[in-house]
Amino acid sequence: MAKPASIKIKLESTADTGYFYVTKKNSRTMTEKMVIKKYDPIARKHVEFKETKIK
Repeated sequence: MAKPASIKIKLESTADTGYFYVTKKNSRTMTEKMVIKKYDPIARKHVEFKETKIK
């Protein structure tokens, strides 16, 4: 069996609210950790979300 190209990752808020998104990324084309600005409903503003591992 071949290893799948896309893996599930958790995007965790940098605003220390504990809010996170779960998404997929292609680990072959995007080798560095993902950082993206998204909406945090607890902080009620757009903040950076950084990639962490799903446990």
